[in-house]
Amino acid sequence: MPHIHPTAVVDAAATLADDVRIGPYCVIGPDVVLAEGVALESHVVLDGRTEVGPRAKFFPFSSIGLPPQDLKYRGEESRLVIGADTVVREHVTMNPGTEGGGLVTSIGERCLIMVGAHVAHDCRIGNDVILVNNATLAGHVTIEDHAILGGLCAVHQWVRVGAHAFVGGMSGVEHDVIPFGSVIGNRAHLGGLNIVGLKRHGFSRDQIHALRKAYRLLFADEGTLLERVDDVARTFEDEPLVQTIVEFIRSGSDRALCTPRTGQGL
Repeated sequence: MPHIHPTAVVDAAATLADDVRIGPYCVIGPDVVLAEGVALESHVVLDGRTEVGPRAKFFPFSSIGLPPQDLKYRGEESRLVIGADTVVREHVTMNPGTEGGGLVTSIGERCLIMVGAHVAHDCRIGNDVILVNNATLAGHVTIEDHAILGGLCAVHQWVRVGAHAFVGGMSGVEHDVIPFGSVIGNRAHLGGLNIVGLKRHGFSRDQIHALRKAYRLLFADEGTLLERVDDVARTFEDEPLVQTIVEFIRSGSDRALCTPRTGQGL
């Protein structure tokens, strides 16, 4: 049977795996589903149609699954899905989706969501993502695998942050960030590639060298961005990492693209 502290309030309709651990003063709503090994330290609120994967862990005063902070929300049956082995630290807030965003907010596996971070409605967060203290995501943001968002940064609604990208602390991000990119500033500009992250994740020197060459070509002064993207696609057709950036740019979104300031990051 789940281990539930006597002071916790758990709705009888909630679905709990046999080895779930719920600490003091937690509150669990009727539509919450907790998989095996999930642990709530204390004072955690889990509500709404929230599904939590195996071995996820929640720290005190996190508020998960309550209605979105969106005036267009009308009580539609939306969900929040949190992947396996994700850690949610103190005072984190996560909201479910809305009708305008597909009705789902999703957080992948093995993510670390640090103190005070906010994941708004309809966000899509990949696997192995880190949100550092007080990182804030507006609605409909997409964060791809292995991205790291620094403390006190803020990401505008509908923005995409590519895989293995790095957002510096206190940055205001209003444009899409390419995979492997590193941005900083208010408003954030592209400051180069996330070399530290590439090395940490075991990318080879040749792979990093190819990315650097492609980066310089992409953000050179000659021609338009779309022309340079086509040139890079042809020049590096056998480089999968470069093609990841090309596909990211070509797929587009309603947001512009973060680019370097003149003479920087090249």
